Amino acid sequence: ADSSDGDLELSAVRHQPEGLEQLQAQTKFTKKELQSLYRGFKSECPSGRVDEETFTLIYAQFFPQGDASAYAHFLFTAFDADGSGALCFEDFVGGLSVLLRGTVQEKLNWAFNLYDINKDGFITKEEMLEVMKSIYDMMGRCTLPALRDSAPAEHVELFFQKMDRNGDGVVTFEEFLETCQQ
Repeated sequence: ADSSDGDLELSAVRHQPEGLEQLQAQTKFTKKELQSLYRGFKSECPSGRVDEETFTLIYAQFFPQGDASAYAHFLFTAFDADGSGALCFEDFVGGLSVLLRGTVQEKLNWAFNLYDINKDGFITKEEMLEVMKSIYDMMGRCTLPALRDSAPAEHVELFFQKMDRNGDGVVTFEEFLETCQQ
């Protein structure tokens, strides 16, 4: 058994640098950062993949004062670039790279994708309200000052007043980009 374990470790070691170099090229992380992120990912997700339920449980630990499940769903969908229903390390580290080190354009594209729930290229008031409600739910009722129940809808109205430049009731990526850059 010991020799087969050793063989597995050796083959994993031989394979790892190839994957690391490719991830380094695709992301804005160093080799050491990728190794550290991978160790953390593997400790939470030993199989190398995380489904939405597990992702939600992990994410909820950061927001014990509220209900993070709805927002975790939107985040999971945004990270799951290929729509497979499970995040692999590449999905996770790719999204993280954009969020932490991406250009303004890349970050805005990622944010737009998060709000565009049905992926039709437009953000509607309904989509924005769903995401806003999920953020308010995640933050919990313990925020100071206390938030009114109407706060998410008011937030959406302000967003649309600024973003919906032509008043057609939807925000295009161009409107989103232009307003955010100002």
